[in-house]
Amino acid sequence: MKQNKFSIFHFKPYIEQAIHELGFYEPTEIQKKMIPNILRGESAVGQSQTGTGKTHAYLLPILQSVNPELNEVQAVITAPTRELANQIYHEILKITKFYEEQTINARCFIGGTDKKRAIEKLKKQPHIVVGTPGRINDLINEQALFVHTSKILVVDEADLMLDMGFLFDVDQIAGRMPQDLQILVFSATIPEKLKPFLKKYMENPKYEHVQPKHISAENIDHILVPLRSREKIDLLHEMLLAYNPYLAIVFTNTKTMADEVANELIEKGIKVGRLHGDLTPRERTKVMKQIRNLEYQYIVATDLAARGIDIEGVSHVINYELPQDLDFYVHRAGRTARAGHSGITATIYEPSDEDALTRLEKMGIDFENMDLQKGNWLLIPERNKRKNRKKQTDDIQEKARSLVKKPKKVKPGYKKKINQQVEQMKKRERRLQKRKG
Repeated sequence: MKQNKFSIFHFKPYIEQAIHELGFYEPTEIQKKMIPNILRGESAVGQSQTGTGKTHAYLLPILQSVNPELNEVQAVITAPTRELANQIYHEILKITKFYEEQTINARCFIGGTDKKRAIEKLKKQPHIVVGTPGRINDLINEQALFVHTSKILVVDEADLMLDMGFLFDVDQIAGRMPQDLQILVFSATIPEKLKPFLKKYMENPKYEHVQPKHISAENIDHILVPLRSREKIDLLHEMLLAYNPYLAIVFTNTKTMADEVANELIEKGIKVGRLHGDLTPRERTKVMKQIRNLEYQYIVATDLAARGIDIEGVSHVINYELPQDLDFYVHRAGRTARAGHSGITATIYEPSDEDALTRLEKMGIDFENMDLQKGNWLLIPERNKRKNRKKQTDDIQEKARSLVKKPKKVKPGYKKKINQQVEQMKKRERRLQKRKG
């Protein structure tokens, strides 16, 4: 039997048992880099793309450090969305259920839930607090939650926290905690506006950046589908039926468009879930439960679901619209092909998307060009083939001119020589392409 590679961290037996039961065998790169720092009690910033195992990079060492005999808050974990906070909380429960000697008490506090009930639960302080910054801050101000005993503060998805305006609340929470606080910040990106917060609370933190080997996972196929003269909603409907996914997320840029697309798909007889910021907390909780229970094969969502929500089993991502911030293309695509599985990210595009697609290609996205005809997927020529061919010809002609020495007086055979040189170079290029093929 192979030795589990997490054994290098010397976790408590119940954590090692949980790791084995969860099917973890080898730490991810961010876990290899961050876990030793956290176990040493150092503040650290972990930057890596979505789906790289950031959550367990801090959960495992935090659980290692918790002393169940102390009935006080020992770690506070903040997350930008209710769904992400809930997911982190449930990951904690998956590990602590293996601890049979004593109970490790974790609580999740999020907006949109009954605050009085939350205060009732805090008659006994939990060891670990997970939640959204606004609700945690509320409970501190109500003098129901006491975080002055906590040695660790986690700021998860920090860049999204900044975007959503929650950094003020995180700042307030950190201000109530001890001076020798261990702060752990995890983020896909580290924007300039986040740096003052890091500087305020973190003196010489360990900074671990896992460069993506590829801008998106290797096992994702990136497909481009031209709209041409079709109705967009009709093409989307045909694509969903042709793919017959295990679970597909259709991304739109606005809540209004998400509702519009969802309603039109429902009219066409497809059962669709929707996820966006206008849903009430109760509605969002209900949708997430239905998704987990596999009641939906299709979800229409805004970028709320691209970051901050982890939906298991997504086999297909479809961009009904390309995101305005192209980094979100990568976040959207990252919803599929997780945990070693493969996935498909398909984008419906129009001529007006050309500039964005070119920029994505420069970022390292390698697209396949396909079209759906009578329910069948067909490979089609790349959308800018003619433009590329013209550029290649121009390059060859330029090179040929440099090889054929131009006489001081242009003689009649000069053009002929250039044309001959161009033909020879084209033949070489074709032979080279054939060999590559």
